[in-house]
Amino acid sequence: MAKRTSAPIAPALPLDEILEGDCIEVMNALPAGSVDMIFADPPYNLQLQGELRRPNESRVDGVDDDWDRFDSFAAYDGFSRDWLQAAQRVLKDDGTLWVIGSYHNIFRVGATLQDIGFWILNDIVWRKTNPMPNFRGKRFTNAHETLVWCAKSAAAKRYTFNYAATKAMNDDLQMRSDWVIPICSGRERLKIDGSKAHPTQKPEALLHRVLVASTRPGDVVLDPFFGTGTTGAVARRLRRHFIGIEQDPVYARLAQRRIEAVEPATEDTVATTESRRDAPRVPFGWLVERGLIPPGTVLTDQRRRHHARVRADGTLVAADITGSIHQVGAHLLGAPSCNGWAFWHVEERGKAVPLDHFRQQLRATMN
Repeated sequence: MAKRTSAPIAPALPLDEILEGDCIEVMNALPAGSVDMIFADPPYNLQLQGELRRPNESRVDGVDDDWDRFDSFAAYDGFSRDWLQAAQRVLKDDGTLWVIGSYHNIFRVGATLQDIGFWILNDIVWRKTNPMPNFRGKRFTNAHETLVWCAKSAAAKRYTFNYAATKAMNDDLQMRSDWVIPICSGRERLKIDGSKAHPTQKPEALLHRVLVASTRPGDVVLDPFFGTGTTGAVARRLRRHFIGIEQDPVYARLAQRRIEAVEPATEDTVATTESRRDAPRVPFGWLVERGLIPPGTVLTDQRRRHHARVRADGTLVAADITGSIHQVGAHLLGAPSCNGWAFWHVEERGKAVPLDHFRQQLRATMN
């Protein structure tokens, strides 16, 4: 269950809690190097002047809250530097930071990110399928926001990126840096007395993609501008831990109720799809010694033109060569190299099953 705690907080890491207070003060009280990922949706400093009205003269419910007002660009830049430095301190060396913004602030935030040592990995364009129109007709419709994804420093090489998982989400195509996702609406939009509870509530689909791409089950995700708790709700559903920081007690209460209503997914359904390069190494000999491919098994290529017999030490013997699954395959093909896991097959119930199938079986037991 989510709990609300008044800052200051104890040095221990407060998992799955909403901490009320100033995000900079609260982050500075957290242990250094303690969180795996940070998702930040800071004030955009929209610089709105006067009311915005539709052509029928009805008022547009825009962002005019005090938390989005800054006296100058310099004041906003100082605020950005302070919270980003606090975030950098609390982030693990292999952790990553996501920041979302609009044209009003994202370029200034990006410069500050680079100035203090973050290393930008990607900028993501979130293209909204249902953006708010430009009512005055003096500009293009602002139909996107930008997310900047960063490693803690240029030296950080082992950050989490679940490439295979994002590819699987995208019908086995590499996930691109332009994401088409609708804005938050309908039942998902939290309301108070019929009005939007928070003017910039982000869609859960956006956070789902961010968390699947850059965290693993059990990771700790920090959101220093927690609002109504979208990050916490998605983290709980995906079995990640969260820490939310929110200075407005009304938003904190809404977030608490929202998160407590979320049912976590089962452990097996949130497991991360591994890329092949991250999977544990499995030599062919391990399949032989564990009986998955017993000595004496005859292997063939898929079209059954080439044959080789398995030996007890994991080598293959063909008509005029003995060697590894890769060496023998390359020799028979007259090629400089061969992927033996894909080339060699085992006959099972009239079907040719590739060796890689058995390797994956063994990897599953290792995991």
